Amino acid sequence: MNYNELIQLYFERSNALQGYWNLYVVVVGGLLAFSSLRKQPAAITTLIVTVLFGLFAYENHDAIQVATGQRLATREAITKFDPGATGPTAKQVRDILEPTLTPASHASVRTTHLTSDILVIAALWAMELRRRRSKQTP
Repeated sequence: MNYNELIQLYFERSNALQGYWNLYVVVVGGLLAFSSLRKQPAAITTLIVTVLFGLFAYENHDAIQVATGQRLATREAITKFDPGATGPTAKQVRDILEPTLTPASHASVRTTHLTSDILVIAALWAMELRRRRSKQTP
């Protein structure tokens, strides 16, 4: 694999990672919109939605972690690439490009995803409690 292919692979993995985050944001937005439009309290529905969201979030997080691992491995391969074998142009590109390749760590991805998951679930249940309170008030 040459340096150009490694760079392309890095950005392909970055795009895949962005796709997983975009999917997550769309699902969260739809879920919160659905929940905010409901008028009647329904704890069972909220529980089912919470469990389904939890399963989606778990699988989405796993896909993000895999893409993050691939991105980190690609970055490591880029930094260990021997530019002497391909000429001075690769060395110049490497010196300019490598400092900008700063993928998020597994821990930061996990923390961001888990924090978002908890906030979404809290919002779902807060809306459910709000519906219950408004139903009790005449």
